Amino acid sequence: MTGFGKSEVTLPNRKITVEIRSLNSKQMDLSLRLPAIYRQSEYEIRNAVARALRRGKVDVFVSVESQAVETSAHINGQVLAAYAGELREAAREAGFDTTGPGWDAAALQVLMRLPDAVSTDAESVSEEEHAALLRAVEEACGRLDAFRSQEGAILIADLLRRVELIEGYRHEVEPFEKARTETIRARILDNLAKLAAEVDRNRLEQEMIFYLEKLDITEEKVRLDNHCRYFREVAGSEEDAGRKLGFIAQEMGREINTMGSKANEANIQRIVVQMKDELEKIKEQVLNIL
Repeated sequence: MTGFGKSEVTLPNRKITVEIRSLNSKQMDLSLRLPAIYRQSEYEIRNAVARALRRGKVDVFVSVESQAVETSAHINGQVLAAYAGELREAAREAGFDTTGPGWDAAALQVLMRLPDAVSTDAESVSEEEHAALLRAVEEACGRLDAFRSQEGAILIADLLRRVELIEGYRHEVEPFEKARTETIRARILDNLAKLAAEVDRNRLEQEMIFYLEKLDITEEKVRLDNHCRYFREVAGSEEDAGRKLGFIAQEMGREINTMGSKANEANIQRIVVQMKDELEKIKEQVLNIL
């Protein structure tokens, strides 16, 4: 299910922003981007998000801004020297002149922007900041979950409306059933008359009853009614209902397909097509329900 949640927390020396976005997915597919100073918190952040959101393609973005505080900066000489060697070698391979008077100044500007070239005292993370980061993650998850719940309520209402349509179509089948039976019976008798065959009337009646029972759709209608009822119960009462609703929709489809294959009557088959159309929309929407 899609959703978005954002949380911010302001500390004496930093402002932390957490943004979480989710798209539909049957499993938890989590992508996490966070500043290097919070790498030690990655495992706990992942666990907190997985616990709160359970499913979805989830993208978590953590950013941090330094507040106006005095900090002392240190140039990491070893890191800078390693970068410089690699930069000079790459420039030579690309055909640049690394011996000219302007090379060192230009290279230094590039090197100072590279990760870990400069460190500050503010790059340490206290326990209080770590706890604040996790609180921000949980708050963003809560807001995303609230967004999902609101969307879920709208989806459930739409699903129930479509189930009601299927039930209505199911009742439209009944007026055509008796006429269907009479049509089949008349067709069989007409074919026998054309053959001018002498038949045992009692045996014929038995065979016709057996044949018509094979085409009877009463059981399918009863099971479809039960599935619709169960769908409504699960949608209205259970958490994490998405998968179960998907299974129920599959069972509904089996009964509708069987009705269509047995129908042998144009009006009933037309109604079956309408039920299938609504059921396909239900199956698509169920994928968005947790």
